[in-house]
Amino acid sequence: MTAEGQDKKSSRKSSGDKVSSEERAALRHQGRMLALQVLYELDLTSHDAEEAIGRAFAEHDPVEASVQKQVRQLVGGVLEHRETLDPVIAEAAPARSLAEQAAIERNVLRLAAYELLHDPKVPPRVSINEAVELAKRFGGENSGKFTNGVLRTIYERREKERAAGKP
Repeated sequence: MTAEGQDKKSSRKSSGDKVSSEERAALRHQGRMLALQVLYELDLTSHDAEEAIGRAFAEHDPVEASVQKQVRQLVGGVLEHRETLDPVIAEAAPARSLAEQAAIERNVLRLAAYELLHDPKVPPRVSINEAVELAKRFGGENSGKFTNGVLRTIYERREKERAAGKP
């Protein structure tokens, strides 16, 4: 970003103007990346969630308050609903059990499934697209395609259940 662009960004934030949609999307993407980092750590260790969150924030300092709030909400939501998320993911990916999935894929799926099923503020297309991007960036060669297929299956099943009058 040019110095002029940075000055405009700084003056906009200091003057109380709204953050642009591109900046908001970038902050939400950062929040998902940090939440994924924390979930990955928690999946592979017995570390405390708050300590893992603190480490993630320290590694990426400074982290805006809105991003910190989002990370805590995402991590907390996935941990709270993990017992119901994992069977939904397993049902949508019968050819590859959760234990066989790479830890990064498993946690990208948990994060996005949480958003799809428990966070109505996030449009499904956004949640799926963000998850595919995270899977491509941090996962293996076919992680993006696998993630897309599993999440689309989860979303389509949820929509069929809603159409049939199920919550």
